Amino acid sequence: MESAGIANEPTRVGEAGAPAALGTATALDAAFRDPQSSALGAARDYLALTKPRIIVLLLWTTLTTMYVANPAGPAAAIVLWTLLGGYLAAGGAGAINHYLDRDRDARMERTRDRPLAAGRIKPENGLWFGIGLGISAVVVLGLAVNALAAALSLAGLLGYVFVYTVWLKPRTPQNIVIGGAAGAIPPLVGWAAATGGLSADAIYPFALVFLWTPPHFWALSLMIKDDYARTGVPMLPVVSGDAVTRRQIVIYAVVLALLSLAPVATGLLGVGYLVAAAILGSAFVALSVRLLVRPSHRNALQLYLFSLAYLALLFGAMAVDRVLGA
Repeated sequence: MESAGIANEPTRVGEAGAPAALGTATALDAAFRDPQSSALGAARDYLALTKPRIIVLLLWTTLTTMYVANPAGPAAAIVLWTLLGGYLAAGGAGAINHYLDRDRDARMERTRDRPLAAGRIKPENGLWFGIGLGISAVVVLGLAVNALAAALSLAGLLGYVFVYTVWLKPRTPQNIVIGGAAGAIPPLVGWAAATGGLSADAIYPFALVFLWTPPHFWALSLMIKDDYARTGVPMLPVVSGDAVTRRQIVIYAVVLALLSLAPVATGLLGVGYLVAAAILGSAFVALSVRLLVRPSHRNALQLYLFSLAYLALLFGAMAVDRVLGA
């Protein structure tokens, strides 16, 4: 999933008019004099390709879902191998996304200093790095966890790369809606890892992430729509305008808040989770409505940041409720 990249300035003509070649030579000279610093910089760049800030939240949904699926607690080794495999799969998808989006990234203010867009890593190196991580994820999960978890992680990677990045992102403003399914795969991986299969209840954590993704990402899109317009990416605010986007955010927030209560009705979760879900959902809807009636960059930013906390707290409440109620 997209959600959320960072680093140095790309090599180009400096503000004082110095040619780019001179800046490159200076950087190479500095790296030659301090190879350790150069190696650390390269390591940071390769780490950035995996989009670690996004992965933290994905792994949290994986971990908490494991305890929702198996409140007695999976074996510690299974938890660790699942999280490692999850990082490799999501990191591989992120690196391949960097490769495919490198030209667009170079034209966007928010992403132009990413390692491939800025030219600090060769495109083919970034691509093979991502492929290697993806293969490693399938091997780790297949050997140390189970075949279903491995297959689901591969499906998530391929969905993010080919369905979202290659097919949907440049073609339709519904890209993040349909493509959001790839970002909702990690909870299924966690469920499969904890139980060896998938039950009907596994649809809840999947659906929560799926419905959460559009309002979360559209809040960000409202703040950076000029970047998307400049690069020709048909995000909803660019194609349909801010007002339509804000209304869609409210609709999704309401549906998400209502769906978050469904696991209580089926008996999967209890009163403790119900209280947490009701409070969190009400806050999400309230911030979405505020953005609708009082549109501003500040309100969009606050909704975007709250949406991150919302998902983390909601999944945490699910796990705690299941473990305490077991």
